Amino acid sequence: MDYTLLRAAHIATVHISLALFLLRGLWMLRESPRLRERWVRVVPHVNDTLLLAAAIAMLVAGGLNPLGQPWLMAKILGLLAYIGLGTVALKRGRTKAVRVKALLAAIAVFAYIVAVAVTKQVMPGIA
Repeated sequence: MDYTLLRAAHIATVHISLALFLLRGLWMLRESPRLRERWVRVVPHVNDTLLLAAAIAMLVAGGLNPLGQPWLMAKILGLLAYIGLGTVALKRGRTKAVRVKALLAAIAVFAYIVAVAVTKQVMPGIA
């Protein structure tokens, strides 16, 4: 498959993933019953699966090994942190204060992942 098409799919699913996460975060803050709707529990996971599939396909198409590219490994580790923080923010945090802190931390990690992707540097903005 064409790398440019894979990249476009990856970027589109990144945008959708962020939008859905922010929406669910807002609903968590408002204690909205919408957070428990079936589509809210399914659609983000389907999108994130497509995002991951596009990422893996890009690695294969580009012949990239994450172990040989520090910036790719940083993205993967950032993704794991984002997932962990996201589950605390939306589901597992025992108090609203804990969920809010996890939500803000997850957003910061998401921004880091995007910065790494754009700059291809483990520490973006540092010369």
